[in-house]
Amino acid sequence: MTFEHLYIENPDFPNRYISPEKLFSYLQTNLSDYILEIGRSYLDKPIYKLAIGKGDLRVLAWSQMHGNESNATHAMLDLLITLEKNSEIKDELLNNISLDFIFMLNPDGSEKWTRLNAAEIDLNRDFHNETSTEIKFLKKIVSENKYDYALNLHEQRTIFTTDGVHPATLSFLAPSENEERRVTENRKKCMAVIGKVYDNLKELIPNQIGRYSDEFYPTSTGDNFIKAGMPTILFEGGHFIDDYTRKGTRKYYTIALYYALKAIGELKSEITDWEKYLEIPENKETHYDIVYRNVKLNTDHECILDIAVQYREILEEGKDEISFVPFVIEAGDIKKRKGWLEIDCTGKRFISNTKYPKLDAEVNFKIEE
Repeated sequence: MTFEHLYIENPDFPNRYISPEKLFSYLQTNLSDYILEIGRSYLDKPIYKLAIGKGDLRVLAWSQMHGNESNATHAMLDLLITLEKNSEIKDELLNNISLDFIFMLNPDGSEKWTRLNAAEIDLNRDFHNETSTEIKFLKKIVSENKYDYALNLHEQRTIFTTDGVHPATLSFLAPSENEERRVTENRKKCMAVIGKVYDNLKELIPNQIGRYSDEFYPTSTGDNFIKAGMPTILFEGGHFIDDYTRKGTRKYYTIALYYALKAIGELKSEITDWEKYLEIPENKETHYDIVYRNVKLNTDHECILDIAVQYREILEEGKDEISFVPFVIEAGDIKKRKGWLEIDCTGKRFISNTKYPKLDAEVNFKIEE
């Protein structure tokens, strides 16, 4: 039986939004023997590291470095409960690897559903300056332990596809160590693992697995860790058709996490079939959430154009799930982009208090027959 058939969604976390307090309570109640507080956030929230497994291959992974990217936290919670219900695959996996997983590296940003931490710092661009409290704890863990691999777990926007048609539901990267993007031995180690993941998922979500840009970012975490000698694999969870709460993404993110850890245990730092990584198509930036086509504005002269809209994810006070608020991103000739939802407005009325849609503003118009 494949891992997909064994997969269980953790029922304690049904929403895309995860309250830090709810997570902390869950960890303390269910996993107290395996967790350790490694530090406190800018607003004095705990940051927990889970340690499981007894294998020789040591892996470090972390989630929600960006607070509004919860898929990796979900994936680890789902993986744990799936393993608990399936002792055979649990033993096989955890006999080969030892995993340190840092839950919610940025709990302050996670609480507010923001990319940045409470001091408005992007942890993934703070590697050298260390102006954030949280990045210091991550680097300290790395300096105190010799890890064979690291998993840098993120999410990406709905704009990306693999081929201009299918969403990049999952994307992976073996980060560059230098501006020349040389394919080094450490990169090959990452590529070999990603190749195994790709082999296991390409039939499950065909044409929905992409390769993230390998442009070198001098201040980013993954690029600097691999440059320092630790093979580091980037995960990016993306869009799944008609699924903005990313339930489908969550499922396949979990499956990918399992197969990555399994591959690490089996490869034992070998680079077998690393070239398979190069078969994965590179992400393309091709889509908006909604494109209104052929909109006739209420102007004195005839003006027909397209309007592109993106949802912004906003956590409203008192709610336990995020809201998706549509904002106007572009207006004009938008033939080079598609919409996950395309609305042909030919012969329909543009109802608005303004003649033109205002860019970077919440949608305030209607389209009527």
